[in-house]
Amino acid sequence: MLDSLLQWLGIVKKQRTPDMKKFLIAGLGNIGAKYENTRHNIGFKMLDALAEEEGVSFETRKLGDMASFRYKGRTFVLLKPGTYMNLSGKAIQYWMKMEKIEPDNLLVITDDINLPFGTIRLKAKGSDGGHNGLKDIQEKLGTTKYNRFRFGVGDDFAKGRQVDYVLGEWSPEETEKLKERLKRGAALVRSFGTAGLANTMNTFNNT
Repeated sequence: MLDSLLQWLGIVKKQRTPDMKKFLIAGLGNIGAKYENTRHNIGFKMLDALAEEEGVSFETRKLGDMASFRYKGRTFVLLKPGTYMNLSGKAIQYWMKMEKIEPDNLLVITDDINLPFGTIRLKAKGSDGGHNGLKDIQEKLGTTKYNRFRFGVGDDFAKGRQVDYVLGEWSPEETEKLKERLKRGAALVRSFGTAGLANTMNTFNNT
């Protein structure tokens, strides 16, 4: 009763109700042409492939480039943070709030050197694994319980050369194989929003 009166008087803002049919799909990467075709930018590349399949284009918004599409009654909001990899959490936190998206409806796409090239794995939670982008998201959201889609980039690098490897470009052989892997990843994203986390994990993990 009191809350309703205060809202009527404009003293208390009405809470924004989360839209459970809306999903934020955040692909991690670094902005700029020199990073475009690097392994670390698989998140951007995955969203570009998905946007192309859906016939939508990205536009520059606050803290990143964004696009959206509808599929089977769900809204998918695609975000490529413009804050560089190590500050990815800032953009994700902002757009979760603006779009009224709950953590359960967030999916973060990132590279993973601990998985063989092309392996895709969906997880509901986990550590940052030394990944600076995930580390920042964890700090900004205050939890490790957010969904992540990890794309294997392999670990074919000498000791101490990890940074050079992930910031290096795909080999010609990897580039060719990426075509099918990107299609598979796009299908995973749609399934995440329509079939749910558990079903999608069962269907796509390690395929």
